[in-house]
Amino acid sequence: MNDFLASEQLAGVIQAAYIIAGVLFIFALAGLSKHETAKRGNLFGMAGMGLALVATIVLVAKNSTGAGQRPLAVTLALIVVAMAIGGAIGAWRARTVEMTGMPELVAMLHSFVGVAAVLVGYNSYLEPGLENTGSLASIHSAEVFLGVFIGAVTFTGSIVAYLKLSAKMKSSPLVLPQRHKLNAAILLVSAVLLVWFMGNHESSAIIPLLIMTALALFLGFHLVAAIGGGDMPVVVSMLNSYSGWAAAAAGFMLNNDLLIITGSLVGASGAILSYIMCKAMNRSFFSVIAGGFGSDGAVSGEVKDYGDHRETTAAEVAEMLSNAHSVVITPGYGMAVAQAQYPVAEMTAKLRARGVNVRFGIHPVAGRLPGHMNVLLAEAKVPYDIVLEMDEINEDFPETDVVLVIGANDTVNPAAYDDPSSPIAGMPVLEVWKAHEVVIFKRSMATGYAGVQNPLFFKDNSMMLFGDAKERVDDIVRALG
Repeated sequence: MNDFLASEQLAGVIQAAYIIAGVLFIFALAGLSKHETAKRGNLFGMAGMGLALVATIVLVAKNSTGAGQRPLAVTLALIVVAMAIGGAIGAWRARTVEMTGMPELVAMLHSFVGVAAVLVGYNSYLEPGLENTGSLASIHSAEVFLGVFIGAVTFTGSIVAYLKLSAKMKSSPLVLPQRHKLNAAILLVSAVLLVWFMGNHESSAIIPLLIMTALALFLGFHLVAAIGGGDMPVVVSMLNSYSGWAAAAAGFMLNNDLLIITGSLVGASGAILSYIMCKAMNRSFFSVIAGGFGSDGAVSGEVKDYGDHRETTAAEVAEMLSNAHSVVITPGYGMAVAQAQYPVAEMTAKLRARGVNVRFGIHPVAGRLPGHMNVLLAEAKVPYDIVLEMDEINEDFPETDVVLVIGANDTVNPAAYDDPSSPIAGMPVLEVWKAHEVVIFKRSMATGYAGVQNPLFFKDNSMMLFGDAKERVDDIVRALG
């Protein structure tokens, strides 16, 4: 048995399994790019991860066959116990988390990747292996240093994102004096520490590593704390990218090709998604990092008097919908909070059965997580073909009879086009005000997550339907009969 575990043939089988797992992860990303293939993409990802876990366990067993190693049974028992604990916690969270809590859960999961990279880095430094001598030792030192740095930034940044998304910390930006110079100084000092660390192969080399770790932990906290609530969707995708690069760095330290491949895929896809979302908000990635907007609901910018608003009732909205030929629904985070996606899906089915053309318009940063609204609607069995992106639906609003704005605010704010002084000026939004009639579902006249006033509420063709979104949509469904 030990001879087989130590054989070169087994090493080749493990590498082949890693390559197949990497290909499955690529198929998973390709599948997740479309609603129709998302489930298949998840299955590819699960298969790839299962194969990777089996191959890694076999690799651990192979490396445990040498003299002086811990008994194989003990090693495997420790792995099984760790996987059982992690799997139980993961299954419990997957079954209990609400869709409204998914953004903060994702942020928390990113923090685990970050702290894992830090721990792997320190372990790799303390036990570098006999092969790391000469130039290889310097390369390994750079891998350890960068891996710990990225992991530490990801860890504390993800914790802050979790606290902001779960309302345990203010969403408004933390503005420290000379904050940009502070960040630049940390990067410069870290670069000096890297040179010190790479040139020192004595036990004292841990000193620059410890100093850098403390600086990186603070940098991760400060970077995300300085970003406002309105930019949280970009922050989540940005942290997703950071966690990928942290995993790739861990792969270099462990000489694990699969971790390098997987981390690079996650890092690159997260970076691309961040770019797409920044483009959708007409903001540069660096402006988001420099500090975004968001003020816990307090009004940002100049307070203006837009006049009086009109109120309506569920019965009136039901009659309006019954007489409409074209209806567009634009959901936001408020729909997720109210869990109104199920009655919305029922209302959509009733209207379509009457021949009404019902479609959904989704802004790229609707909700607190990339794709948040799409997942909610898919969960409620809304047909994929009537869920359209902002660019696909915007030109149709002038021919739309009724728009239902359910829990959205900043993504339908005309101030982005009309008010150059607005914090969201220039941000592409859903142009719902161009429709014949607009009904806004809200609990109150309060501003959205970014704290920006919305003149849409006061336009002549707009009406406010106050109350819990789920209850109001249920009322409309009953009125439709």
